[in-house]
Amino acid sequence: MVSATVTLLNKVGLHARPAALFVQTAKKFKCEIRVRKGDTEANAKSILDVLSLGAEQGDEITIEAEGEDEEKALKTLVDLVNNKFGEE
Repeated sequence: MVSATVTLLNKVGLHARPAALFVQTAKKFKCEIRVRKGDTEANAKSILDVLSLGAEQGDEITIEAEGEDEEKALKTLVDLVNNKFGEE
């Protein structure tokens, strides 16, 4: 298992479009991917789970991946968050 903690820099956090993009990206990988904000954990491949985190700009989230393509999945999702989901 690999994990990384990142800060949401985009203006709306993990809401609507960014959450959908995060989930679409996560679904491209075979490994299991979880995302955490505080004590709340979500399946990164479920839009409802990701939205339920209520993650906003400035919040820290932890992305965890486990499985055959875990390294690539983690890097891709961390890059997506760090690049503000392509919003700016």
